[in-house]
Amino acid sequence: MKKLIIIIVALGGLAGMLYFAMSLSENDGKSDSELIEFAIADIETVDKIIITDKFENVFELRKTNGTWTDKRGGCVTQDKVSFCLDAFKNIEFKGYLSDNSKERFTNLMAAQHIKVKIFQNGKWSKTWYLGPSSQSHDGQIMLLDDAKQGKSGFPVIMELNNMKGIIDPRFYADPLQWMCQDLITMKLSEVSKIDVKFNDEPQRSFKVTKNGSDMKVFQHGKELKGIGSSAIYDYLSNYQDVNFNTANYELNAVKMDSLKRTSPFCELSVKKVGQKNETYKLYRIISGPAQQVGMAEMQDMDIDRFWCELPSGELVKCQYFVFNRLLHGHAYFPLDLTGVKTHDGMQLIETFIIE
Repeated sequence: MKKLIIIIVALGGLAGMLYFAMSLSENDGKSDSELIEFAIADIETVDKIIITDKFENVFELRKTNGTWTDKRGGCVTQDKVSFCLDAFKNIEFKGYLSDNSKERFTNLMAAQHIKVKIFQNGKWSKTWYLGPSSQSHDGQIMLLDDAKQGKSGFPVIMELNNMKGIIDPRFYADPLQWMCQDLITMKLSEVSKIDVKFNDEPQRSFKVTKNGSDMKVFQHGKELKGIGSSAIYDYLSNYQDVNFNTANYELNAVKMDSLKRTSPFCELSVKKVGQKNETYKLYRIISGPAQQVGMAEMQDMDIDRFWCELPSGELVKCQYFVFNRLLHGHAYFPLDLTGVKTHDGMQLIETFIIE
């Protein structure tokens, strides 16, 4: 009888050990208090992302018919959204925090973190809380709130399996950083009219019209004869992809109003077939105090960049390098530049390379 009891106890103990081993296998890498299932296998199902930064600024991204926009339907840079989706797919567990640091980082993240709320197929699925980087700066201390598993009690260290480095720079709530940098994207078939008007040098102004295959160039209100269609096509092709350089991080509302009250050096009007004119107003950037040159007072101007007022009224900073192909009509057409002066008082002599 005693032997039977011993055998039963032994079998029971063995069964218990097997059950415990199986539980470990099934929950390998998981903890009751530390969740690590941050990744999203099917990123195509992600259709909304809400990012809240450390200063409680909020930015919302939405996907409609395969295209990401802000919550009002405004254009956002698709590549930047791809960086977020890449993190969702390639994030993986790196390690647990030590017992001594768990409480410290939990309290730290409660006070300051980046919150990323993720929706799949219209429903909330996960929320990431991103804290500081790991000590080696090749991972991020993060905490997970999951629709199925609930919220983790303690943060863990996560990393990306396709690159080393911290994760939080991909997630920001500044709308200016999400802005599309495309200013003008116009196919040749969409062009109806281009009007380039120089307010301080009117002799440089010109206009191009296109009605099907009928294309014309005008200066001083008169059509320029003998211009080949290839030259006009070359010029119009520059409008297929025009970008700005940076958003406005410098001018507050008062300074913006002050700038807009001045006369732009150029007004570029673009009209697509069947649509209204869109006008871009270009303002020079003063780079230094005025200087006396002979009898005249000359103002130093930034030779690389200028302010551009969009049709929406927003201001962005653009590069002359990008816009010269649009503004320098004389590089394509035999414009009359008689009397045109540069800002140093010398006759206009410009070199322009068409790549």
